[in-house]
Amino acid sequence: MELDEEILNCTRCQLSEKRTNAVPGAGDENANIMFVGEAPGRNEDEQGLPFVGRAGSVLDELLESIDFSREDVYITNVVKCRPSKNRDPTLKEIKACSPYLDQQIKEIDPEVLVPLGRFATEYLLEKYNLGNEKISRVHGKRFQVNRLSGSLSIIPMFHPAVVAYDPSKKDVLLEDFKELRDRG
Repeated sequence: MELDEEILNCTRCQLSEKRTNAVPGAGDENANIMFVGEAPGRNEDEQGLPFVGRAGSVLDELLESIDFSREDVYITNVVKCRPSKNRDPTLKEIKACSPYLDQQIKEIDPEVLVPLGRFATEYLLEKYNLGNEKISRVHGKRFQVNRLSGSLSIIPMFHPAVVAYDPSKKDVLLEDFKELRDRG
C-alpha cells in the first residue's frame, strides 16, 4: 500500500522521535475483516508489524478458533508508533495519526471493522456517529453503518492483551469471535 511509505516516514507527532519502526499494518489489503488495535507495543516497534507480542499470540489463537489466519484479515492500530512505556496514546497523538487509519479503511474497504479495546472502539464509534459506549457494554455487539461502498459492520471486542490481566476474558473473546465468524 502506498500509504505505508508515508506512515513509515511520518513526523506528525513526537512519537516519531523515539520509535524504532512505525507500524502501518499487515495482512490482506482486500480483506473483508479489518482489526484495529490501540497502538504498537515494544515488540511491534522492534519488528514493524502489528500484534506480534503476547497480545498477538492471543489474537492468533482467537483467529484460529474461527478458522481464520492473519492472511485472511487486515490488522492495524489507531496510532502507528509506540507510546513510550506503553502508556495510553494522547488525544493529540490519535488526532495526528487517525487520518492514516481513515485512509486505510477507505482503501481496504472492509465489510467488518473490529476495534480491539477502548481506544479503537471510542475512535471508530465516534467516527461513524454511533455514540460513545464503554467496551464492557458493547463488546460483541454489531453496529451497522451505511456507506457508498455498501454496508459496514462494526463489532467492538476486548483487546487481546486483557487476557494477561484477566484470564476469564479469554472465554468472552472466544464467544465474541464466534459471533464474528457467524455474522462477519
